[in-house]
Amino acid sequence: MKKEIMLNIKGMTCASCVGRVERVLKKDPGVLSAAVKLATEKASIIFEDTKTDPSKLIDDVRRAGYEASSLPTTEEDRLTELKHEGRSVIVAATLSLPLVLPMLFEPFGVHLMLPPILQLALATPVQLLIGARFYTSAWSALKARSGNMELLVAIGTSAAYGLSLYHLLAKSNLHLYFESSAVIITLVLLGKYLEKKAKAQTTSAIRALQDLRPETARVLREGQEVELPLAAVVAGDLVIIRPGERLPVDGIIMEGSTQVDEALMTGENLPIFKKVGDTVVGGSINGDGAVTLRVTAIGNETVLARIIRLVEDAQAKKPPIQRLVDKVASWFVPVVVGISAATVLGVGLVTGDWEAGVLNAVSVLVIACPCALGLATPTSIMVGTGMAAKAGILIKDAEALEIAHGLTVVAFDKTGTLTLGRPTVTTLSSLSSSSEEDILSLAAGVQQGSEHPLAHAILRAAKERKLPIPLVSANRAIPGKGMEGEILGRKYFLGSLDAIEELGLLTQKIRERVEELAGNEETVSCLADRSEAIVLGIVAFRDMVRPEAKRTINELHALGIKTVMISGDNLGSAQKVAHELGIGEVRAQVLPEQKALFVSELRTRGEVVAMVGDGVNDAPALAAADVGIAMSTGTDVAMHTAGITLMRGNPLLISDAIDISRRTYAKIRQNLFWAFFYNIIGIPLAALGYLSPVIAGGAMALSSVSVVTNALLLKRWKRQS
Repeated sequence: MKKEIMLNIKGMTCASCVGRVERVLKKDPGVLSAAVKLATEKASIIFEDTKTDPSKLIDDVRRAGYEASSLPTTEEDRLTELKHEGRSVIVAATLSLPLVLPMLFEPFGVHLMLPPILQLALATPVQLLIGARFYTSAWSALKARSGNMELLVAIGTSAAYGLSLYHLLAKSNLHLYFESSAVIITLVLLGKYLEKKAKAQTTSAIRALQDLRPETARVLREGQEVELPLAAVVAGDLVIIRPGERLPVDGIIMEGSTQVDEALMTGENLPIFKKVGDTVVGGSINGDGAVTLRVTAIGNETVLARIIRLVEDAQAKKPPIQRLVDKVASWFVPVVVGISAATVLGVGLVTGDWEAGVLNAVSVLVIACPCALGLATPTSIMVGTGMAAKAGILIKDAEALEIAHGLTVVAFDKTGTLTLGRPTVTTLSSLSSSSEEDILSLAAGVQQGSEHPLAHAILRAAKERKLPIPLVSANRAIPGKGMEGEILGRKYFLGSLDAIEELGLLTQKIRERVEELAGNEETVSCLADRSEAIVLGIVAFRDMVRPEAKRTINELHALGIKTVMISGDNLGSAQKVAHELGIGEVRAQVLPEQKALFVSELRTRGEVVAMVGDGVNDAPALAAADVGIAMSTGTDVAMHTAGITLMRGNPLLISDAIDISRRTYAKIRQNLFWAFFYNIIGIPLAALGYLSPVIAGGAMALSSVSVVTNALLLKRWKRQS
């Protein structure tokens, strides 16, 4: 049986580490896939539980030289680790400062260099104790026949320290370079500390969502009000919510009414009126009314928990550009070691100054650490998905976030996407001896259990007229055609004109009446008695266009994106909406498979296509598109199929989703530019002797910090809508 686990991994420092952990995990015969993220320090693993188990996976990671745990990392753990890193930096800096300060006075003729033995005493704890982590990790990398950042630092600083120790023991008059080895380690540690602090901010959106969950709930047990930890609350419990409190669970209001701030779901701070029978979401803020809820979901099954899980999954998955970066990183360390060795030989053989060759090689090793390369993409993805979640845009797939920046066409379903999805019955027309009330009553019976907007409209109309709704058996949906069911031993069908024609029940009279109603921009369904093989009557509907739809289309056109409509509705109704909104191309009266085929056709034209839909019938097209965008007001099937879900029924969020994608992708490109820029410029300068090891260490630390800081600028993004 397939299972998925998220492991926390400690000790990774660069893209090479990520590659090594992934390779080790994928060698396990039970692992189906493994994706490791440096920025989150997590591994998302799908495995076959009959062939392996979590403890074996943890052992696999440990054999690769890293620490792994299946327990979630708490905020307290993160703070403790950050404080430990900070203390290491302070101790290293305190020991290194006396070594480097005299160098600052040398240009002014002031000679304050410490005695050689004192330099050794200060540099040794930094090199061998504080820097022990580099040797440990480097050794693990060598055992795994790969390289990482620690290997470069360990070789570089050991060379500088070893050369100085040799000169000291030989009592030669040549320079000592203890300050280089100590300062490089200090700068690398400082860079990692600043990087960790910055990375903590990239996950702030997720932590903010997690903090929305109260730890306790006020529950009615045996008529008494008791406060219980959330773990003790079960589905079906009655929970009391007082004014101003945050809802601890998902539920249905059983008593009272109130205004609820559902900004966590919608991105909107405007409160929504809730009454008895309405559903509410855990993490929302109650307004001025006291209400009693019946619990429908707790813990990991709540809407909030699912949102957090989906965002974390998106951050764990790798977009295509990151896979390319990982390939580059896997070759990076061996190439740098080769360049470093060539530098020693080149400078030594050409100038005869082998000491300068060693120092230049140390600079090459230190400046080339691939930290920035490994952080360039995941930090941008993390901030981008986090900001989108806060705005009510749930990006479930990092690949969708990357692809969305290049969209050229957005294809829309009509009902529930561009329209309100709340059609009303406008016309009842009898074509037999049955009365209009009988037709509506039978249609409501057939539609029982359906989630289609037209079904809801029929059921509402029947209830408003207080008509009896007969019991139905063996009813089922026929995608793109209609519903059928059995009532009192007779088979009935409610569906489109094309479906009626397929049944052989279409007459000229029926066609003329349907075309007349369709000409009035009404959506038409025919009710047939299949037992008698006759059409009993017609039900016509009309749906209102969403107020935001026109602006949505205009914004997409302003972004240079074409729009098309793909609808199962009749041509007249679809064209009316398309003309009103300014959509140029329309495909109407199409089945779900035909929607998917048209999306595929658009892609063969060279278009990058997003499909926007909300129903079961949209699922094939959502899957066929480059990017599927689902409205959360629609069905679960649509939301599970799509890579992006709009957490409120507002199509304006589509342009926001494209905007955050473009900005995120721009940050990825900027970060990759800076990551490669540091190395392309720095390595040749270091090899030629224009960068001292100390300056190289500072540049390397700056590269990682600058990449993460640049990604954090995405936090300034604001919704255009």
